[in-house]
Amino acid sequence: MNRIRKGDQVIVIAGRDKGRRGTVATVRTDGRLIVDGINMVKRHTKGNPMTGQQGGIVEKEAPIQASNVMLFNPATDKGDRVGFRVLDDGRKVRFFKSTNEVVDL
Repeated sequence: MNRIRKGDQVIVIAGRDKGRRGTVATVRTDGRLIVDGINMVKRHTKGNPMTGQQGGIVEKEAPIQASNVMLFNPATDKGDRVGFRVLDDGRKVRFFKSTNEVVDL
């Protein structure tokens, strides 16, 4: 079970986008995430007339290391650490360490 999942709101804690917030679009197996609007890079692409693809400079999101983001806690309006807990009915859930609130129900 991952601490950060697809669809989570995260806040960047290191790097050039420090302090910015975004939604996780993809979680990769190598421990990196793609976050919407974060870590934007410019990719110079060559046009391909066979497929109708136009050439030029394309901006897209690059992967960011999972250790450089924290799960956003709306109660405190800050990033927060995440722990795991097993509920009475046997489900394993994530919770915020500062407020002890369950992240996902």
